[in-house]
Amino acid sequence: MYNCMIRKVTVNLFLICCLTTGFSAVAQITSGSVDGRTNTINTAVPFLRISPDARAGAMGDAGVATSPDANSIYWNQAKIPFAKSRSAVSVTYTPWLKELVNDVFLATIAGYYQMDEMQAVSGSLRYFSLGTINFTDISGQPTYDYHPREFAFDAGYSRKLSDNFSLALAGRYIYSNLASGEVGGRVIKPGTAFAADVSFFYTKEYEKENGTVNTWNVGLALTNMGTKISYTSSATNKDFIPTNFGLGTAYTFGLDETNKIMLTADVNKLMVPTPDSLGKYREKGTLQGMFSSFGDAPGGFKEELEEFTVSAGGEYTYNDMFAVRLGYFYENKNKGNRKYATAGVGVKYNMFGLNFSYLVPSGNGIQRNPLSNTLRFTLIFDLGHQDEGDGGATW
Repeated sequence: MYNCMIRKVTVNLFLICCLTTGFSAVAQITSGSVDGRTNTINTAVPFLRISPDARAGAMGDAGVATSPDANSIYWNQAKIPFAKSRSAVSVTYTPWLKELVNDVFLATIAGYYQMDEMQAVSGSLRYFSLGTINFTDISGQPTYDYHPREFAFDAGYSRKLSDNFSLALAGRYIYSNLASGEVGGRVIKPGTAFAADVSFFYTKEYEKENGTVNTWNVGLALTNMGTKISYTSSATNKDFIPTNFGLGTAYTFGLDETNKIMLTADVNKLMVPTPDSLGKYREKGTLQGMFSSFGDAPGGFKEELEEFTVSAGGEYTYNDMFAVRLGYFYENKNKGNRKYATAGVGVKYNMFGLNFSYLVPSGNGIQRNPLSNTLRFTLIFDLGHQDEGDGGATW
């Protein structure tokens, strides 16, 4: 009975983790199909791909090339040397899967410090709580409660290589404790992994005749490139973590001295092997999986294109003190079928900023979508001195 209970708990946790990336239950059941049906890419620790940022969350989760802020360590650390504030800290709280449970959440603290005009260091801590599991004995009497949880600690360094171009490197420690006990004679243990990010950023300003400035940004981020993870000591094939390729661009129109509009778009793809009917993809190593992920889809080039997600959004700001944001996220129906619109606002006064975003699922025909009513709240603290005429603080 105890082993059966552990199996049930493990399966439930697996489904919850899959839902954090928007996969439906049907997608999980048919994930091995290769004939045009659903064939989602599954990874461990999917919380690493939950956006811990209400600003980007309001723009369809687009953040690779937006203007830098304290949450750039998640999207693209190479942006940080171009931030207008010398240092900043952000705190984000996101209740997750509110339509299913009321005790799952993501909490994040992130920040950076510019050592000089050319280089900066940054760090963050993401904590993901999967609520409480209530264990009972064979008679149904409560025995103890278990609290599955995961976290990731990041540290990074970024540097300008020119007036318009920068790069960044980051390291990450990942800890995942989903269950305890014994399943099929195997002892369940916390999983750990190490990963690295490499990112690039290009920005160019165009001054207009009326004195306002337009800005064009381009960003590239390769994130979560690291070791595979396992929850048992005897696992033959460990699980991939969500290594990701992200490419984005953003263009900001300076309408006048107080009004700006930014349009942005990102494309993302998991650099993880696509499932095949024989399950051989799990035997690949980390590097082999990354490089083969752009050409291993059983459905060929068409299926490879389906594995790209698209995020697009816009932001209107007034006097760098008030912002309104809209966005949309799209994922192919055969790769998870996440489609949602987003909206949010931001306010800033002196060194304090508050961002809020709201997610509205669309287009999947599910009456009760687990992503419905997703809220994000981010507090920004700009701790550094700003130069006069720099156009205002970052969000």
